[in-house]
Amino acid sequence: MHRKIWFFVMLMLATVLTAGMALAAALDGSDGVVDSGAEVHGKLHHQHGGHDGHLPATSENVKVIGKMNINQDFEGRVSDVGVFGDYAYLGAFNEKDCQKGGVYVFDISKPSAPKQINFIRAANNTYVGEGVQVIHIETSAYSGDVLLQNNEICGTTKTGAKGGFSLIDVTNPKVHKYLAEGVGDFQPAGRNGASVAHTVHSVFGWQAGDKAYAVTTDNEDAKDVDIFDISDPRAPTLVREYDLNTEFPQIVQADLGKGSSFLHDMVVKEIDGRQVMLLSYWDGGYVKLDVTEPRSATYIADSDFTNPDSEALEYGLNVKPEGNGHQAEFSKDNDYIVAADEDFSPYSVVARNTTDSTEFAATQGSDTPAINPQRSLSGQTKFFGRACNGDTSAGAGDGTQIAVVERGLCTFTEKVANVEAAGGYKGVIVFNLESSAGCTGLLNMSVAGNIPALFVGRDIGFGFFDTTYDDAACLDGTPQQAPIAIGAIGDSVEVEAVFDGWGYVHLYRNGTGKLTELDTYAIPEAFDPSKASGSGDLSVHEVAMSAKRNDLAYFSYYAGGFRVAKIQNDKLVEVGRFIDQDGSNFWGVQLWEKDGKEYVLGSDRDYGVYIFEYTGP
Repeated sequence: MHRKIWFFVMLMLATVLTAGMALAAALDGSDGVVDSGAEVHGKLHHQHGGHDGHLPATSENVKVIGKMNINQDFEGRVSDVGVFGDYAYLGAFNEKDCQKGGVYVFDISKPSAPKQINFIRAANNTYVGEGVQVIHIETSAYSGDVLLQNNEICGTTKTGAKGGFSLIDVTNPKVHKYLAEGVGDFQPAGRNGASVAHTVHSVFGWQAGDKAYAVTTDNEDAKDVDIFDISDPRAPTLVREYDLNTEFPQIVQADLGKGSSFLHDMVVKEIDGRQVMLLSYWDGGYVKLDVTEPRSATYIADSDFTNPDSEALEYGLNVKPEGNGHQAEFSKDNDYIVAADEDFSPYSVVARNTTDSTEFAATQGSDTPAINPQRSLSGQTKFFGRACNGDTSAGAGDGTQIAVVERGLCTFTEKVANVEAAGGYKGVIVFNLESSAGCTGLLNMSVAGNIPALFVGRDIGFGFFDTTYDDAACLDGTPQQAPIAIGAIGDSVEVEAVFDGWGYVHLYRNGTGKLTELDTYAIPEAFDPSKASGSGDLSVHEVAMSAKRNDLAYFSYYAGGFRVAKIQNDKLVEVGRFIDQDGSNFWGVQLWEKDGKEYVLGSDRDYGVYIFEYTGP
């Protein structure tokens, strides 16, 4: 009897632990949830390699002073650009060979003839994204020019990989010296083990008095704003980490939810004697914090995305905003904020439960056949289960059905693969799991497969099968699989595509509380349905505000090239543009002053560095 009781207790404990591990696996991002910049940039499109597949060459009020390619010729290699003194620093991304991530160093002292002088290699299986910045640190502990470099991990074998960020002495840019490598947050243990810091998509450093600090985007933790003391860059320390959704819930926009509200990028600027951090918080909007005392940051302001989408309305499109707050800067005199929303998908979906005559919200998977004007999805739903290896499943569909799958335990890609292996399904709909970070929340899936894949809230999934949904019970976080019979037949659904354009720019009045949106700006091709494919990515990526003029903004616009806009009567008006003969693919944009003139550096993902001068009014 005692042995039977002990066996039963151990069985129940194992069940609870397994459920807990499944929940943890789902919530740490390892299932494929897009919850950081790493997944956002995990798959980019390109348009070089010929005269087709890109926008026509153009140039107005922009002069190319100089340009130079990197010494490795394949597309997608270049990421961000930083500049300090007479040197430019370009990140090496992971599109082809993640063994050779790092930073290219160019001597630009002669702007018409940039030349590569160094390559600072990152650790094995590690690449560099948006964290390329050099600052001069002058403290009682250290004096020198320091490169801050983010570290993201790639490859199937991750031996020697470094997460976090690295600090590198580039006082002599030709002979660099690592000061600290793989600095970051190690708790809780991340996707790459307890000895590797959480990966970081972007890093930004600043000096305040005798102190120097860095802030990073933590790709693996809900507390994704991590601030470090780097006053001695040889011995950096974690000061404080923040989860803005929890600590400042006013940033969460109810109609977008917090499932995709995460930090993507940030800058810090001294304004009126305070250190003000401007954070781009994806679907949370643009957020201002006072970080004069980094251990106790305070809320100043944030933005909401106008619903319906304000820029789309100008083109006659009545659609919800994408969100996707990517990167922002203050104007020279700090009275404006200019912000860039990144959006790689020009289509959203309209989803209907045709049995109940209701609409429901859904997002599309990243690398599965997209719902677009040429492809819709309709059929009767059938509950497949969790669709993980070894799970009980519903078996084959009848060729007209859509498999409904519960999130949890394994990756989205594994779930889709198992549905495909069963056969007979036109697509997959995944609904969210039980947890305070799940339930009705929507998210974006990084997922591969050969049939369309969509994601919906848990309440929607339950509704397909007329199953009672209890939101309070879901939010208490107790892991529990859905009380729906495997193989149950549910409602019929229909999903169609809606063109909603690519990413664009916001102009806000700088202030406190909710920021006032004054205007939006996009290149016209971004809202032309005929340019939804075949012309490269027509989304904005980054903005750099002029250091000489309060009314001038420079943009890297991927296939839209390099753009210049002027603020006139609280409106953004394009005054300059450049696309090269074989197309452009600009990721980064950064100011540089030389001999009293303002230049702008752009990093072309498929080429290298460009040096521009705006010549217009």
